[in-house]
Amino acid sequence: MIKSDLQHIYYLSVLKNPPFMQAGIITIGNEILSGKTVNTNASYLASALSLLGIETQQIVAVKDLAIHIAEALRLSIENNDIVIITGGLGPTSDDITKRTLGEFFASEWIINEQVLEDVKSFFAKRNLPLTEKNRLQALVPDNAKILRNLVGTAPGLWFEVGGKIAIALPGVPFEMKHIIEVEVLPRLKAIDKEFFVVHRTINTHGIGESFLSDKISHWEKNLNPSISLAYLPAVGIVKLRLTASGINKKVLEDAIEEQVSLLQEIIPEHIWGYDDETLEEICGKLLLQKKLTLCTVESCTGGAIANRIINVAGCSQYYRGSIVAYSNDVKTTLLGIPSEIINQNGAVSQQVVELMALQGCSTMQSDFCVATSGIAGPGGATPEKPVGTIWIAVAHGKKVVSQKYQFGDIRQTNIARTTVAALAKLHDCLK
Repeated sequence: MIKSDLQHIYYLSVLKNPPFMQAGIITIGNEILSGKTVNTNASYLASALSLLGIETQQIVAVKDLAIHIAEALRLSIENNDIVIITGGLGPTSDDITKRTLGEFFASEWIINEQVLEDVKSFFAKRNLPLTEKNRLQALVPDNAKILRNLVGTAPGLWFEVGGKIAIALPGVPFEMKHIIEVEVLPRLKAIDKEFFVVHRTINTHGIGESFLSDKISHWEKNLNPSISLAYLPAVGIVKLRLTASGINKKVLEDAIEEQVSLLQEIIPEHIWGYDDETLEEICGKLLLQKKLTLCTVESCTGGAIANRIINVAGCSQYYRGSIVAYSNDVKTTLLGIPSEIINQNGAVSQQVVELMALQGCSTMQSDFCVATSGIAGPGGATPEKPVGTIWIAVAHGKKVVSQKYQFGDIRQTNIARTTVAALAKLHDCLK
């Protein structure tokens, strides 16, 4: 916490003009420009750089043409401290980035023995022959530092010229991420160890972005001017990210935690976690702490909730299993829900979804059961029950709570929103 005006003034002073490094990102590949491939690399890189206090000023995508690559590189180096290039480092004829970089930086070409050994090892482990084309992956510019790629064959390259840094990485996402995490980030951190960026993300549910903004407007208006706030909406949730940068990490952390504490008092019912935590992880921790078990009975979500739950390591300690009761006869034969109740109320109803949850607890001998039933669309709607009508129930023993939701018209979005809402409902019952 900020305990004095003097400390507050100091906090403001160390952040007044933070020494941000600026970065540009260049993504190379015709497939990006055609729209056939989503540029996830740029998003990942910008996020990774921001954690180090490096601001991405521009993201550019260019074709696999040397003249376009060289021009994008020239402009980006002129305007930024760091340039990261992805794509075009492979062994095929359209992979021209390495050759273009060599010409741009006036490089000589050498065989790097470490890279050659890495490439040989890569193919030997897979019982594949080493072709001459793949051997040429070890042919690298003599004025570049090598960024080892232990999950692929194309090494990353690190150039330094005139106080600027240019980094070339493979375009394959998992290879790029490996090199970033193992090679690049540690080197960038070492450039300025006295500058810190502190992030804190507050995860909320049950309230839309605009309504959340209205509810916390007074808090936001009085937010310390040295702390920035970003609204990060996603399907069914809104994340609030607080960021502060400066030379005193403890002061930054204390200032942000003070704001988080104030926010907790304003919207306690909507906060379910922090930073990279997920709803399924939080629910799993609560189930473990309380020594409780969980099962799911899904209709309109078709196993999507179960998929989220089983992606958490160790879930076998509390998760019993799932029944996807999509058709009415499965609801009757597996769960024992009387057909008269379904015929009278409809499968998408409070009565049926509550019985699904209660029978799930009994059938799978579980403490808790989450059940869903709804009209995901595009068909199956009636005037009384339009597309997006969803019922969610959570049973605990013989007790059950349920809620009706009205989502939109898009099937996949309805399934995703129902999945999040169901986990959020479970969280509310567990906390």
